[in-house]
Amino acid sequence: MEVAIFAAGCFWGVQAVFDQVKGVINTTVGYTGGHVKNSSYKDVCNKNTGHAEAVRIEFDEKKVSYEKLVGIFFMNHDPTTMNRQGPDVGEQYRSVIFYVNDKQKKIAEKGLNEYKKKLKKKIVTEITKAGEFYLAEDYHQKYYKTHNITCHVKLAT
Repeated sequence: MEVAIFAAGCFWGVQAVFDQVKGVINTTVGYTGGHVKNSSYKDVCNKNTGHAEAVRIEFDEKKVSYEKLVGIFFMNHDPTTMNRQGPDVGEQYRSVIFYVNDKQKKIAEKGLNEYKKKLKKKIVTEITKAGEFYLAEDYHQKYYKTHNITCHVKLAT
């Protein structure tokens, strides 16, 4: 099993997207990319942690490639807006690919460059080494299933 970590706005919607992908075994939402240990939702929303709302994805690379996940990441948010997705504004909603190894870093950079050429716009997505991932509170996990809310994304039906 492999791990991927993406931040693309409100993690409720991002988790909902990746939970639909064949080959994704599990997803969890949390906070990463900042400087404060054991951050909470309240901490992250107060914009003093540096963390992004992110989704940690466990996947079977025999069923879905990391390249495919990077493509899904880019297609399901606007990587041209700085610190914003839909109505959500703040650094916690920034676009980031957190790579866990050099292979993922190369794939992420290639995907970003390809998407940039396709879009013909400046992409603000960060590509950075994954650090500590702090699980979000239980009520945020699979939020879209219990509340039928997916934030800025549109789910396939």
